[in-house]
Amino acid sequence: MHYGVLEKLPTSASIKVGCVSVDGYGRNHVSHMFRKANKAMRTLRVLTLVALTASTMAIAQEKKIRRSDLPPAVEKTVAAESKGATIRGFAQETEDGQLRYEAELMVNGHSKDVAMDATGVIVEVEEQVAIDSLPAAVKDGLQAKAGKGKLTKVESIVKHDKIVAYEAQVMTDGKKSEVQVGPDGKPLDHEE
Repeated sequence: MHYGVLEKLPTSASIKVGCVSVDGYGRNHVSHMFRKANKAMRTLRVLTLVALTASTMAIAQEKKIRRSDLPPAVEKTVAAESKGATIRGFAQETEDGQLRYEAELMVNGHSKDVAMDATGVIVEVEEQVAIDSLPAAVKDGLQAKAGKGKLTKVESIVKHDKIVAYEAQVMTDGKKSEVQVGPDGKPLDHEE
C-alpha cells in the first residue's frame, strides 16, 4: 500500500489540513480528541448517576399512611402520646435502613411529631418551641446560623429523652431553609 507523503515524513512531523492534524503515524488528532472527550463524558455521566442514586438512598422516603396501617405496638404508643392532642396524620419512612412510623400531632396549639420504630419505641420527638422561650444561647446560635434570615418556627429534637438539638425554619428573601444548633446553642458536628 502506498501512503504518498505520509510515508516520507519523519515521525515527529505533521501535516495540518484545515483544522484536522495528522501526525507522522497517520493518526487524526481531532477524532482522537473527540474519542477521549466522549469517553470522559460517559464516565462523568456514570459517576453523576451513581452519586445521585446514593444521595437519594440516603434521604428518608416518607409515605403518608392511615392509622389502620400502624402495627399494634405503634398504635399503642400513638394512643398514649396523643391523649389531649389532635392527630394531623401518620407517615412511614425508612431512614438509615430502619423502618419508622411518625405521628403528627397538635398539642396546645403547637406541633409535635413523634417517631417510633416498628416495636412502638419512641426514637425521636420534634416539638415546636416558642422562640421567646428559648435559652438566649440557643436563640443567638440559631440567629447566627440564619444570618439575615428570619426565624419563623423552632422545634426541639429529643432522642432518648434528651434534647439533642434545636431546629429552626428560616425565611430569607422569600426562600425557606432550616438551621440546627446543639442544646447549648453551638453548631453541631452533624445534623440530627
